[in-house]
Amino acid sequence: MKKKVMSTMTAATVALSVLSTPFIPYSTPVVAAAEQAPVYKTRAEIPDQYKWKLEHIYADKAAWDADVKKVEKMANDFAKHQGKIAGSAAALKRVLDDYVALMRLNDKVYVYANMSLDVNSSNSALQELADGADKLNTLVSEKTAWLAPEVVAIPDGKMKSYLGSKELAEYKLFLNDIIRTKPYSLPKEQEELLAQSSPLASSPENIYSMLAKDVKFPKIKDETGKEVQLTRSNFVSYLESKDRRVRKDAFEAYYRTMAGFQDSFAQVFAAKMKADNFYAKARKYDSALEASLIPNNIPTKVYDELIATVNKNLPLMHRYMELKKKMLGVDELHMYDIYVPIVKSDDKYYSIEEGQKMVLEGLKIMGDDYVKVLDEGFKGGWVDVYSTDDKRTGAYQWGSYDTHPYVLLNHQGTLDDVFTIAHEMGHAMQSYYTNKKQPYISSNYPTFTAEVASTMNETLLFKSMYAKAKTKEEKLFLLNHYLENFRSTLFRQTQFAEFERVIHEKEQAGESLNAEALKKIYLDINKKYYGDTMISDEEIAMEWARIPHFMNYRYYVYQYSTSFAASQALAKKILDEGQPAVDQIKKNFLEAGSSQPPIEVLKAAGVDMSTAKPIEDAMKIFEETLTEMEKLVNEK
Repeated sequence: MKKKVMSTMTAATVALSVLSTPFIPYSTPVVAAAEQAPVYKTRAEIPDQYKWKLEHIYADKAAWDADVKKVEKMANDFAKHQGKIAGSAAALKRVLDDYVALMRLNDKVYVYANMSLDVNSSNSALQELADGADKLNTLVSEKTAWLAPEVVAIPDGKMKSYLGSKELAEYKLFLNDIIRTKPYSLPKEQEELLAQSSPLASSPENIYSMLAKDVKFPKIKDETGKEVQLTRSNFVSYLESKDRRVRKDAFEAYYRTMAGFQDSFAQVFAAKMKADNFYAKARKYDSALEASLIPNNIPTKVYDELIATVNKNLPLMHRYMELKKKMLGVDELHMYDIYVPIVKSDDKYYSIEEGQKMVLEGLKIMGDDYVKVLDEGFKGGWVDVYSTDDKRTGAYQWGSYDTHPYVLLNHQGTLDDVFTIAHEMGHAMQSYYTNKKQPYISSNYPTFTAEVASTMNETLLFKSMYAKAKTKEEKLFLLNHYLENFRSTLFRQTQFAEFERVIHEKEQAGESLNAEALKKIYLDINKKYYGDTMISDEEIAMEWARIPHFMNYRYYVYQYSTSFAASQALAKKILDEGQPAVDQIKKNFLEAGSSQPPIEVLKAAGVDMSTAKPIEDAMKIFEETLTEMEKLVNEK
């Protein structure tokens, strides 16, 4: 994932410097390698070549402290522009220049503090550093909150002339993004009232987080018969067990426990839907879907076409379930059988050096410059490789405009870890090229395009590895890995997106979202997506309560599906056309940032997400891959 600096500026808020961590859409199976990665108890034990070099940002804390003071002064001084931005294009440019300088430095300060903590979270001094960065970020947001409403208040005719001036050419799209929300802007007093009510809107998310944390799961017996504690974090690992009894026990124990709190979860969910719909209605949007997509310059038909197209192609998903059932050799396929590998796991250990070499080899098709920069990143302090007890889990790419990209890994040596390297370095390369080409104001590419380069890299790596695979077992393993990416991203995230749309619409129509209603809606959609081959066990009806994204964000997960489809189209274009396609994608996509609306960025790269074609094309790739796997399975 790309842990990113949000660059959304609307009539209600200016938030270039508000940081967020996107929800990880699905769990990557953790498969133990035959040989184990090095184990380090403390960060000091890790050799320097396996740690990212944050000293490339600040040599020491004194240098960081100096910039903190600069940001504080710049934030407090920014008020001098209030009430003066509409006088001329030159006046507006001065304000925006100062705004950019403030946000740019604040990003650097924030990123350094939080990345320092992410690799050493038990360090009290670093906790204090990150807390100081958070407080500074809040100050910056408060001191710049007046800017968007004043931009919106500039008369249309005057703003039109400003946008046509050379002075504001760099800020044209940025200003247009604010102006586009003008029909949904409110008078100052109402804006202030909505702003004051925002803590109430976040209450469902906070309550959900505490409720989910307070749910205690029972013990189950593992493969050896030993009693083990079931938790939220180890649940999926037990669903991956080769022992079906363990999978079933974990599945039933987890969801039946959740069902014991179903009314509380339902009340929190209903409150979140009410809040989303209230704020949409207050701003005169027709729906919460519009309120989510229009500010990001995404037509709502993109959302609708995604769901409709995936629904049309669900027979392919059902066919994949039939193959799963056959390969598992079971009389009935249950929801607790989804995560268990249907092909013997590749338990080979891949060192970080070997993994990086495989990624460089797999991405040679991207050209010499791309591979050269990638290699420089591996050797130049971009990547933090190994785990310690107090290091943040998972993987991400981050950085600021004035730093090179940074990638956090927790490398264990599995093949999935190799694909993670390709994924995160896809983010890193997009950030590298964008920051090199774009000014700060248009450098932070939006969420809609953020997962395209990363998943494109994974696909190119898969294609390279598959072309070299020699045995039937190797081919089956890689094909299944690829098909699982489709299932868990294109299908599963669209399933979530459909559920999210339905429950928002039902609340808007005044229907009750009690626990039984939510369970029925979710179970019906689940049955539709997995088909008759799958037994949609009644326990799965509670899965909605396990997905934090429904509470933490609004209409977000669909972008994982659209990004995945776009990445398949771009990877195919590269594989079919070679260097001309690479040049087009590099120039019009990797270097584009937010210089154009996201739909236009992708269109210039060669994929039109305003139509259903990329989704249809991705389904054709899924079908071809599925057919190839079925053929190999049936070979004698």
